[in-house]
Amino acid sequence: MRSDIVKKGIDRVAHRALLKALGLTDEDIDKPFIGIANAYNTVVPGHMSLDRITEFVKIGVASAGGVPFEFGVIGICDGIAMGHKGMSYALPSRELIADSIEAMVEAHQFDGLVVVGSCDKIIPGMLMAILRLNIPAIAVTGGPMIPEKVNNQYVSIKDAFEAAGLFKAKKIDEKELKLYEDFCAPYCGSCQGLFTANTMQILTEVMGLSLPYTSTSPCGSSRKLRIAKEAGRRIVELVRERIKPLDIITERSFENAITMDMIIGGSTNTVLHIPAIAKEAGIRIDLDLFDEISRKTPHLVALDPASRDMIIHLDESGGVPMIIKKAKELFHNEMTVSGKRLYEIAEEAVVRGRDIIRDPTNPISREGGIAILRGNIAEKGAVIKTATVDKDMMVFKGEARVFDSEQEALKSILDGEIQEGDVVIIRYMGPKAAGMPEMLLPTAAIAGMGLKRVALITDGRFSGATRGPAIGHVSPEALSGGNIALIEDGDVILINIPERRLDAKISNEELKERREKWKPKEIKHRGYLAKYSKLVKGADKGATMI
Repeated sequence: MRSDIVKKGIDRVAHRALLKALGLTDEDIDKPFIGIANAYNTVVPGHMSLDRITEFVKIGVASAGGVPFEFGVIGICDGIAMGHKGMSYALPSRELIADSIEAMVEAHQFDGLVVVGSCDKIIPGMLMAILRLNIPAIAVTGGPMIPEKVNNQYVSIKDAFEAAGLFKAKKIDEKELKLYEDFCAPYCGSCQGLFTANTMQILTEVMGLSLPYTSTSPCGSSRKLRIAKEAGRRIVELVRERIKPLDIITERSFENAITMDMIIGGSTNTVLHIPAIAKEAGIRIDLDLFDEISRKTPHLVALDPASRDMIIHLDESGGVPMIIKKAKELFHNEMTVSGKRLYEIAEEAVVRGRDIIRDPTNPISREGGIAILRGNIAEKGAVIKTATVDKDMMVFKGEARVFDSEQEALKSILDGEIQEGDVVIIRYMGPKAAGMPEMLLPTAAIAGMGLKRVALITDGRFSGATRGPAIGHVSPEALSGGNIALIEDGDVILINIPERRLDAKISNEELKERREKWKPKEIKHRGYLAKYSKLVKGADKGATMI
């Protein structure tokens, strides 16, 4: 066993003494050592139940003859970090998570690894570590939050963000505003809709790195605990069978993940995370692959923010296995950590309630829910979640309203200065400039204010809760001299999603003149952000640091 290096032989007497200080017996020292990376904290609603889930993982490990060793992992709540300096730390935390898990596993030479997490950057960071380390591993994701109702319809955290705009527009009063505050995040779990956290949990399952139904079984359910216990047992089996992540994960696994992303209309943040995770496996995923798969993949499931259906409704429809069962020809039949292949798991899928998964012959749309745009604003690409864009906004022309910070843009929106037909541009939000924060507050304010024909373009990114014509990940970013830095108020912006174009109606000569006069905005970072800014690559490369 891998752990023998820390526990076997005469020269490991002190090591065994330290292990016995933890309560291990002589018998325990002969068993497989399983590291459990637990992102539990009392800051993030998606993580506040992970302590109990981890207890059941540990029970499973012990029942199968392994020894569990639990250690902590940081986790940032993107919702709480939204709209202020804290959001600059969200995406960069992904690298910290991967690095810290690597450090703990390599320092203690665990035989196997279970990662327990729920939210946006935490799951991608954990998957990066799993593939980088390539020891037997399995992911246990915490599951979605169960929604409550306001005005007789299910609401999610998205509605709480949009409520501020509704109140400003005098569409709701203080009493109703308080209802959204009190009922839009009522339980533990990842926020209810198909936002980044739940998207990444679903993609983890379809890639084969978690057990069936892990991603959609609700937080707090006994089913989640049973899955956690089974994952604990299964990791010991994986160690004994010497099955490693790179024995399971292939390029086809990532194609499956992207296909699922398009079918469900998932978060645009996957365009950052999938290439970063794949890179750890030595696999290159380009933006063009997302668009290639999108063009041939139907959109079959509409979940909040594209509808009022939530992840729990996908779960009662049969979850990930039922999607694969219905759209079998779109997926590769890859192996999973369960020991079964995807098709075998899919054959056992059943619908328990209302079925919200469409048949491929009757799609919501014939193309997937994410598109890659290019043009003189985004020469290396930009990303839009087409699943939430109204048909009459798929081709749009408007005048630019340019802002160099999210706060300036948000104030202008809430003060009623943005009008129908405007294109809000928020720049200097890219990975190098600002850690690539999410722009949910401006898009939520636009929706809340009732603006139907306003687009938003940024070199930052968007929450999975964002809806409407919101274009992010513009590359190159403004700080790196991308053309988004040269846009001026009043410039005509042309958006054509079917043709995958994003352009400013500016001649090459005019762009050249502006570039000669342009000076990058001076940005000073301290601490971790200074290191991140210096090392990070562009959004088109997954915003990785290596």
